[in-house]
Parts: sequence; C-alpha cells; structure tokens
Amino acid sequence: MKMQNFKYKGSGLNRFFGPLEAKIMEILWTNSLEMTIKDVQQKLDQAKIINFNTVMTVMNRLVDKGILQKKSVVRSFKYKPVVTRDEFMETQSKELTFDLIEEFGSLAVTHMVDALDKVDPDLLDQLEQKIKEIKKDR
Repeated sequence: MKMQNFKYKGSGLNRFFGPLEAKIMEILWTNSLEMTIKDVQQKLDQAKIINFNTVMTVMNRLVDKGILQKKSVVRSFKYKPVVTRDEFMETQSKELTFDLIEEFGSLAVTHMVDALDKVDPDLLDQLEQKIKEIKKDR
C-alpha cells in the first residue's frame, strides 16, 4: 500500500494523511478492537465535535485507499486497520527510500549517510552492519 501525496513539511502520520485521517488512524491503531463510526466519532468528540457523516466519509475513503477494512455487523459496519502502525510506517519509509534512490541515485544515499552524522551514532553502526550483510550475501 503506497501512500500518495507525501508531505515533507508534516510530521508523523500527518506526512501521509490529512489531519482528520491521521486522528482517526491513531484512534484505530490505539484501540485493538474493531470500531464503528460512532465509536470513532465519540473518541474524536473529546477534542472537538465532528459530524458523524464527516467521520463516515473519511473512514470510507480510508477503506478505498486500502488502509482500513470494513465489515458489516447487524445494521452497522466495523472498521479496523489493515496493518499495525509500525507495519504502516515500515512500509511507507521503505517506499519513500526506494523512491528517493530511484529518482536521485547516489545523491540521495550520500545525503542519508550525511544525516546519520547528526543523529544517534548507533544508526551508523547499524548501517555498517547491514552493508556487511549485503556484501556477504552477494
């Protein structure tokens, strides 16, 4: 599931989703059970009243995007994420990395390595280990 419209200026889930989509996904990922639109709306209402139809529209768009599953239960629908939050972030970061390398080649790799200098030194060690593994397998 490749998300379109990655936002460079956003942070966290807001890089992949609109503000309401991100809040809905956070609610669904936080609650391990399937939820109805009403359940999600009530969780959202704690901050600001949001119309039921608005929540329904956004959740159904997330179904259309392949992010949520929708299941008919009696006279309602229950929704749940297709993947966990961690799986989603893993997939999106991998897709983004491949896209950057495909478009910018060695320049993207060079900038990624440069960025490692500004973060946790353990990341550089992890990268070095991964490179050794790749070379060994060739």
